[in-house]
Amino acid sequence: MDQPREAQRLLDKVDPDAWIAKFIEPHLAGVRNFLSVGCGPGVFLRELAGSHPQMGVAGVDLSASRIRDAEQRLNGLPNARACVGEATHLPFDDNSFDMVFSRFLVEYLPDKMAAVREMARVCRPGGMVMLQDLDGQLVWHFPEDPAIQQATEQVVNFLANTGFDPFVGRKLFSFCLGAKLEEVRVQVDPYHLYAGTINEEEFANWQSKLDIARPQIKTALGSDEAAQKFSERFLEYLRNPTTLTYSCLFTVTAIKTGNKCIVPRRSQSSARR
Repeated sequence: MDQPREAQRLLDKVDPDAWIAKFIEPHLAGVRNFLSVGCGPGVFLRELAGSHPQMGVAGVDLSASRIRDAEQRLNGLPNARACVGEATHLPFDDNSFDMVFSRFLVEYLPDKMAAVREMARVCRPGGMVMLQDLDGQLVWHFPEDPAIQQATEQVVNFLANTGFDPFVGRKLFSFCLGAKLEEVRVQVDPYHLYAGTINEEEFANWQSKLDIARPQIKTALGSDEAAQKFSERFLEYLRNPTTLTYSCLFTVTAIKTGNKCIVPRRSQSSARR
């Protein structure tokens, strides 16, 4: 994960204002202190700190280089800070934040349950934990190409040793319950959705993603030639007008047991399970 090219790729594809407006802003009334776990280079932190000057905004990330980038972005914003730290050992006191947020992090962590428990620990009683992650990334296609599916399974099985889980989205609900959080609510949205030929911008993003992951793919498949064939076939599939590739985004919110919640609930079509 700690690769400059991958960090830049993720920056290029996200619209932080739109994401914040859709998923985070509806929960911010009454929030005095906000924490982003796995904050990366601080793009979301900067937008939140700038638009909510009375709210303390903090971020933590395992990558020292990304925290340096975050500190540069947050320069001049007295209500924002970022530091290096592990998701499973957050460098904050118990009950420090009104809202704890994580986006596209849990899917990569070896000990996912420990990380969610840590987020619950630093959340104040009555505060909210919001987890966002993907389900089906890389693996859901129709009609299935047997060669792609077989190679993808090899790559995913290899990456599982690092903690990567392409089906983590559906598990966030259970993680929140395991962390003794309450009022767990689940929202599911499409994320990757290519019905027919993929557009050029998304195609270029996938080219970059596969190229960055080339060393891991090579190791998983056993040779550079096999990695090259897999990438070419995957990209060819995305351009096939008769194919469908998709994944889902899970957004799970939960409340820490304690006093009456300070964060008003969002009226939405999410499922309470």
